[in-house]
Amino acid sequence: MNANLLWSGFNLVSVLDARVSGGAVPAGADGVSIDTRTLQPGDLFFSIIGENSDGHDFAAAALQKGAAAAVVDESHIERLKGIGPLYVVRDTLRALEALGVASRARSLAGIVAVTGSVGKTSTKEALRLVLSTVGKTHASAASYNNHWGVPLTLARMPADARYGVFEIGMNHPGEITPLVSMVRPQVAIITTVAPVHLEAFDSVDQIADAKGEIFSGLAPKGVAIIHRDIPQYERLRDHARNSAAAQVLSFGEHEGADARLERAELVAGAQIVSAWILGTQLRYRLGAPGRHMALNSLSVLLGARALGMDLTEAARALAKFEPPTGRGQRLKLMAPSGVFTLIDESYNANPASMRAAFALLGEEIHAKRRIAVLGDMLELGPDSSNLHRGLADAIETNKVDAVFASGPMMKHLYDDLPANLRGAWTEKSADLSETVASAIKAGDVVMVKGSNGSRMGPIVAMLKERYALSTPADK
Repeated sequence: MNANLLWSGFNLVSVLDARVSGGAVPAGADGVSIDTRTLQPGDLFFSIIGENSDGHDFAAAALQKGAAAAVVDESHIERLKGIGPLYVVRDTLRALEALGVASRARSLAGIVAVTGSVGKTSTKEALRLVLSTVGKTHASAASYNNHWGVPLTLARMPADARYGVFEIGMNHPGEITPLVSMVRPQVAIITTVAPVHLEAFDSVDQIADAKGEIFSGLAPKGVAIIHRDIPQYERLRDHARNSAAAQVLSFGEHEGADARLERAELVAGAQIVSAWILGTQLRYRLGAPGRHMALNSLSVLLGARALGMDLTEAARALAKFEPPTGRGQRLKLMAPSGVFTLIDESYNANPASMRAAFALLGEEIHAKRRIAVLGDMLELGPDSSNLHRGLADAIETNKVDAVFASGPMMKHLYDDLPANLRGAWTEKSADLSETVASAIKAGDVVMVKGSNGSRMGPIVAMLKERYALSTPADK
């Protein structure tokens, strides 16, 4: 096999259980793609059939952009003949899973898997940062954590990676088990459990059971890491003890936690964290504000240590951590009246992450005004209206000065707020943009948050475009 290729062409025939159409077997592939918008020349393109599109419709475009070959279903071959080199399989998603499994089988990397109702992406990114300081580290792109994202991430993992970090998500019971069985991590982390996806669950305990599935795929002598402060800790611990885990570790503020947070001090958009980690007292800089970030950094340190990394070295690396886009990223922008700070929390939302975001906003003691721009929290089931109303206390506790909201569920919260906190409400987020933009003044700290489907991201994009981005905030 060409050492410069991710996969050799003949190896792909065997792994995919494919036949080749359109000429000779390709030399191989430098990468793996399912999206022509991000495809790079030399990638192997998988024609995945999704809910809203069929990848077979883009196979020809992928080859025109320089794909090494396309993987297509046998049922589509007649219309795709002649477009270029094809690996013909029975089912493209099953073929992608097979490639992911083969990648894991050839890998000698130390593997970490992360799940949780809140904080899994930022924890994954912090692990990527920390582990990459001591070895080649491969990690999930964006939030590729579902039935196609996990095998895609596995299939992209270089054979010589020293570490791999995988985010694993779920919306329904039983979804994590097949994903973690492919990943087979040595370390599995659950950041927290919260009332999320309640449309598919009857209780938070059921959500915990679904998250606990991550331990089912642990490699022998693996390490399970659990948030010690949450009510479902013992339930999750039992899941871990019934797995291949040789060790169960915990993090939090609880006196019995193996990684215990003592103090987190906000300093210029970051924080200084003091903690006891496995009997060692550490004081380190974390390049992101928020107590939830400080708590999750403890799980990162436990995970890095479980893979053999020095704790002090791992903690030192966290100074360079910055929240991913849409998950707490801070920006300074220039409004007509002067500079203001934008906190981008627009990627997703649930009651727990909303409260964490309000707490983060409340820490902005130098803000002239704290402004929350909120969109609906989705997939909360029949109690959704009450869960939205229930955020009012966190808004007042954290001294938020004004709330701008959109969506039918957020209307319940907006109507329950005191009149002096109501900025504006609209049915759709697109109708809120101009009102928010015109309300911002110098010295404001503006936090935008909502579920991805509530479309709060475009408000962030509009503010960034209109109020010329200058520099990252207070780094």
